[in-house]
This record gives sequence, C-alpha cells and structure tokens, in this order.
Amino acid sequence: MSVKIKLCGMFRDCDIDFVNEAKPDYIGFIVMFPQSRRNIDLQTALRLKARLSPEIKSVAVSVNAPTAALAEFAKLGAADLLQLHGTENFDYIAELRSLTDVPLIKAVKVTSAADIENANALDADFLLLDSGTGSGKAFDHSLIDRANISKLFFLAGGLTPENVRAAALEVKPYGVDMSSGIETDKVKDREKILAAVKAVRNVL
Repeated sequence: MSVKIKLCGMFRDCDIDFVNEAKPDYIGFIVMFPQSRRNIDLQTALRLKARLSPEIKSVAVSVNAPTAALAEFAKLGAADLLQLHGTENFDYIAELRSLTDVPLIKAVKVTSAADIENANALDADFLLLDSGTGSGKAFDHSLIDRANISKLFFLAGGLTPENVRAAALEVKPYGVDMSSGIETDKVKDREKILAAVKAVRNVL
C-alpha cells in the first residue's frame, strides 16, 4: 500500500488550486485556533472545501476546541475528518463521537514511547506523531519502534520534499503530514507541494 499524503494549513484559494494539481490524499484546515497564522473560520473552510477536488479529503485541525463547534465543520461538510491537536482525552473524544461519526485523528507530541502508547489507548481512528504543535522539527523516530502501537498513524514534524521519502521508507507510516516544509515565506509554495507529493508517491 502506498503511503498517504496529508498537506496541512491551507487557507488561500490558490492553496487549494496547488493541491488540486498535486493530488495528495488529505489536506488540513486549521480551525478555532487563532494563535495560528493559518487559522480559518467555518465559512472560509466551506468555501475552500467547495473548491477542493472531491477525491481529496479535508481535515479540520483544532486544539482543545469546543466539541459542538468542531462537530459543525463535519456536519456542514467542511471536513471529512477531525484532527485533535491538544490535550483531548477519553471524555472529550466520547462527547465528540456522540456529535459526529467522521474519523478522528489524535495528534501526539512525541517525547517518549509512553506518549505514543497513551494516545494509542484513546478512541481515535488514527494517530499523528509529531514533535509539537506545528514546530517544524523532527522527533526521534526510534521511539516509534519502542512503542506498542496498534493504530494507523501519520508521521509529521520536520518533513520536507527533500527528506519525506527517506522518512517514509524508514518509519513505514500509514501517511505523512507536511505544513511548514511546503512553504516559502510562510505561505504554501506550489513547487514544494508538487515536489513533496511526487517524492512520496509509490513508496511502500
């Protein structure tokens, strides 16, 4: 099975045009997190989703957002999946599950194998293993081998068009996730997006 590709932090119309050309599997919208320069509101997410090729799934990425407000992104069709990037726990996920049935991705700040195992116990469909909240840096990938992980996971943190293929071959994740690594001057770069997708395609 080829490695899935998720490109995160889309917030401009041209970002959607770039990904429509490149054809990743997933793209991410940062929502309800005003600290991020990539943050967008529901109406913008709906507009960008309408512009997105239907074969590409959209993910609403949030940090400890109110469950009802986050579920609206799924209910109204702005997001095909929801990604939780904060301290969301069993109770939070259960409440969110009661509001929407779209798949959930739980992001993990990996500093130890225990971080991965604790997240693996949560009722999420996928994990996203990262070094932090959009830090743009890699974590120690050997921690994955030391963890007891049963869920499919995305690898994130410090990935670029230049290193993503090697990382995918080393770690063998379900998918890879890139954001700052496909930007130039803090905006999405068409050439980097195309190069990143090309680098990953057909990696087993």
